[in-house]
Amino acid sequence: MRFLLDTEHLDLAGSIDAMLARADMPAVVRAWNDSDHAPGRAVWRRLADTGVTALLVSEEAGGVGAGAVEMVVAAEQLGRHCVPGPVAETVAVVPVVLSATGRADLAEPLLAGDLATIAVPDEVPYAADAVTADLVLLLQDSTLHLAEPDVTHASVDRSRHISTVVARESVATDVDSQRALEIGALATAAQLVGLASAMLSTASDHARNRTQFGRPIGSFQAVKHHLADVAIAVEMARPLVHGAALAIDSGAATTGRDVSAAKVACGRAADLAARTALQTLGAIGYTAEHDLSLYLTKTRALQSAWGTAARHRRTVLSAITA
Repeated sequence: MRFLLDTEHLDLAGSIDAMLARADMPAVVRAWNDSDHAPGRAVWRRLADTGVTALLVSEEAGGVGAGAVEMVVAAEQLGRHCVPGPVAETVAVVPVVLSATGRADLAEPLLAGDLATIAVPDEVPYAADAVTADLVLLLQDSTLHLAEPDVTHASVDRSRHISTVVARESVATDVDSQRALEIGALATAAQLVGLASAMLSTASDHARNRTQFGRPIGSFQAVKHHLADVAIAVEMARPLVHGAALAIDSGAATTGRDVSAAKVACGRAADLAARTALQTLGAIGYTAEHDLSLYLTKTRALQSAWGTAARHRRTVLSAITA
């Protein structure tokens, strides 16, 4: 499949990138880590003003009514800037589930910057950031419930907590959980591409500026090759995200396989970027004071979010051997 982002997609990515670059996101994330959510909430309101949270909300409900392609373009930038909060759930999963069940009215607060999360047992037993979300949902046995957090656990990513949730009130029945799982995995894959791209930029900048033996370390072949491997991994993973988004938008029979392939590739690219960035930066990269630490922990958390690599590899294997 040949696919290139058009001008509107590039403009969307550019506007989100510019807005988040002005927001001093490392400081926002560190505040969120310390339970000061005000700066992060302000960022989410600005994202809502740009239409990010409305992309997958139907026009009838006041949203944009865009497709998965636009969503992954936005999600990549949210990953690139390490935006805290339930990103995949707020931007993708909850709007899709509510629109499909005819309860898009529940998504209206998202248009103003509210946060939403959802658990989908047995595949996604924990809801991300349920203690900070304004809307908590539970999709179980084809029934969608309003829910509330029960037991909350810390994550390796300090800006992220995961909770079991308990149902309070049923709001829809006969809900297809597969669609939720696919869009959640795809949004997470897009974030991982953004994280990988940001870590590659950090490592490349350090390699250009750090000198050893009178030369920038980026001039040494071994460093060049490691960074080139990351660049290749990122550029191979990103088209899989776009292809899976097209599959979702067109209702292709290969959607499950395509989404799983994208999630695996993006997870590997982000893992390679994380390890290479650590090697390139050396000891400073291991410190919590360096911004790289925010990306390392979020990468580790998102690698298993919305399906582990093993689970998605099984999906791909089943599809190609059927």
